[in-house]
Amino acid sequence: MLIPVILSGGAGTRLWPLSRELYPKQLLPLIDERTMLQETVLRLEGLEGRCAPVVVCNEAHRFMVAEQLRQIGQDADAVILEPVGRNTAPAVAVAAMQAIERDPEAVILVLPADHVIRNAQTLCNVVSAGLDAVQEGALLTFGIVPTAPETGYGYIKRGAKCEARKTRHVGRGTRDAQTSPRSPAPIYHVDQFVEKPDQATAQDYLDKGNYYWNSGMFMFKAADYLAELEKHAPEMLAACRKAWQGRCADLDFTRLDAEAFAACPADSIDYAVMEKTAHAVVIPLDAGWSDVGSWAALWAVGETVVEQFMASPRHEHLLPRRVKLPWGAYVGLVAGDGFLVKRITVNPGARLSLQRHNHRAEHWIVVRGIAEVVCENVEQHLEPNQSFYIPIGDKHRLANPGDEILEIIEVQTGSLLSEDDIERFDDEYGR
Repeated sequence: MLIPVILSGGAGTRLWPLSRELYPKQLLPLIDERTMLQETVLRLEGLEGRCAPVVVCNEAHRFMVAEQLRQIGQDADAVILEPVGRNTAPAVAVAAMQAIERDPEAVILVLPADHVIRNAQTLCNVVSAGLDAVQEGALLTFGIVPTAPETGYGYIKRGAKCEARKTRHVGRGTRDAQTSPRSPAPIYHVDQFVEKPDQATAQDYLDKGNYYWNSGMFMFKAADYLAELEKHAPEMLAACRKAWQGRCADLDFTRLDAEAFAACPADSIDYAVMEKTAHAVVIPLDAGWSDVGSWAALWAVGETVVEQFMASPRHEHLLPRRVKLPWGAYVGLVAGDGFLVKRITVNPGARLSLQRHNHRAEHWIVVRGIAEVVCENVEQHLEPNQSFYIPIGDKHRLANPGDEILEIIEVQTGSLLSEDDIERFDDEYGR
């Protein structure tokens, strides 16, 4: 069984202000009409024997992730929510535990959700060609064939060529690799992972021809990964197991035990496992890859993206263009020192959580529809052009009792104007 594991927990800070903490680059349509998350899932359609993906994401992004999968008609095997970011090694560990519950022999294909790969079929072919090595216990990484002396990527130095495999396992029996048009492919032992080089060193790597860009994409048996993690990072594995054992279902999502996961050491797959294991191998991939990690990279792969960038001196690092939520949506309008303005829309019959803020006050002005406001157990209905003030520390709730969209303008004032300043007491959506 081959299970894609899609890592969608990053914030894409180098693409600010287009990519924001609450609306990161993998959830944006940077290259065409589909988002990067959607493209990551869809490019695997040509991969034989694949199962529904496991998606690991920040819990703040869960409804956007679910909606984007629904839009492309893709069901996830699981959407695992990270209460805090702990880098890729713990994220893959809990995904491996999910995969093993489906199949103790499951192979997982680990893919970041924010990469561009122009030739999806080449990717599928290379994945298929690497399955033999993985079935025999290798931990495989995909080395991007370099096209320039890039200093922004880590590199992988290849070692000796691995022995040819006779069969390839794809979840439906085996087939003769010598008769397959997609194999054999060269697979090499990993000699060394190296950090981002300076320009001269990067040029030397390119000239030598035995170095690849480190893609951050991997494939291995879920059980083999956990075994290597137990050998090289036992404290991390113990914390992940505790977080997994304490998980609970929340609608269509899987919530990890927050305290246990927060206690987990943070580290990447490269540092925690791949640089230490004796079973690391690399397979070259030349498929038009980019991690779109900067505006220069986006310019290189995009067609018309400059108009999306507007330099701003304001304090808007958390202010996205539009955030969809289960009760409606909000759009950030303007922000400055000590204030933040949003346009909020609430769906008919929906209501927000009962909550309070310890560092900010809010002023609501109704633009359209009827607002039901509860503040310190006092209920009030507001019509267009009416407003309501919520002092710091007051418990409050906003609802739409009508049959049309409720639209309000919210003005926040205070010392902390982020989602961190929300204390929820009752929430229909389990947040």
